[in-house]
Amino acid sequence: MERIIFIETGTGIDVHGQNVTKACLRAVENAIHYNSMPGIREYLPEQDLNNMQVNVKLAVPMDQEQVDIELVKQEIPYGTVTVEVINGGMATTSGIILEDKEDKNDLMYIVNAAVEVGY
Repeated sequence: MERIIFIETGTGIDVHGQNVTKACLRAVENAIHYNSMPGIREYLPEQDLNNMQVNVKLAVPMDQEQVDIELVKQEIPYGTVTVEVINGGMATTSGIILEDKEDKNDLMYIVNAAVEVGY
């Protein structure tokens, strides 16, 4: 990426089911959901949203290999998207195991996201 225009951050949690992809999707949604970029075209080559580059960085506490990268990319509506998964976030107890929520144990996964937007 030649120039970063802005960075959005978010957090996503899967309380039950230990689905790290679900936590990642929630983190990305949290990062981008409350923002509007009305002037973004002015900064992009040819003023085209498809020329935007988006780097998604996900801090995942465990089961990093289970993150569905292609599903995460679909959360970003425009541009070329890359996803990087790194160690981070948190795995902590939910305090209860709920079989009907597909819990394998009592862990909840907390994922942090940084979404870099530029060109």
